[in-house]
Amino acid sequence: MNPLLFIQSDAAAQTALDTVASVASPERITLWDLTLKGGWIMIVLVILLALAVYITIERYLALRQAVKAEEDDGFMNNIREYIHKGDVEGARSLSKQTNSPLARMVDKGLSRLGRPLSDIQAAIENEGKLEVARLEKRVSLVATVASLGPMIGFLGTVTGMVTAFQDMAHAGNNIDISILATGIYEAMVTTIGGLIVGIICYFLYNILVTRINKVVLDIEVRATEFMDLLHEPA
Repeated sequence: MNPLLFIQSDAAAQTALDTVASVASPERITLWDLTLKGGWIMIVLVILLALAVYITIERYLALRQAVKAEEDDGFMNNIREYIHKGDVEGARSLSKQTNSPLARMVDKGLSRLGRPLSDIQAAIENEGKLEVARLEKRVSLVATVASLGPMIGFLGTVTGMVTAFQDMAHAGNNIDISILATGIYEAMVTTIGGLIVGIICYFLYNILVTRINKVVLDIEVRATEFMDLLHEPA
């Protein structure tokens, strides 16, 4: 047998094997590359997601601090001692030094001592509404992002399909699937990105709402305890 023919057949067989291997193992696309294929819409989605995460972390830390303050029995015990001693100024000083929603509500009630209890309760309730508004600050933005995410993703779907049709029109009769890849990638990736942002932000929003409801309930319990304290006989 001719050795040259053997070498050529072996090289051809190796080339065929390499071709099959390349077909069987297509090039893998990383998450970063896939994100870039989504175009400028993905930049908007990433910015919105970062904003929602930042607000969630900031509010979560503020709520955790508020929960610790409301769960501190020492504050209400000290207020009770000051009230029983008749030391209103001492109670107000303690309230001003304590940075918590409850302390500010108690201070507002103490500032109304000497007036009817209905006026004191109304003052505490009004201050409580302000404290709840402070606790809910910027939380609505997380809900807004949760709603905007899928809508912006759908916008990317439309722009991606427009790009695909434009590429198809420019290609004329030489239409190839690779020509449409850019627009199709943008359409699909932005859809997925918008849904992911919407799901994550909706989850974060519900976490914040649950924490806020817990803090508000604790504040209401402590405020009721303070009003009962004022009803106690001297």
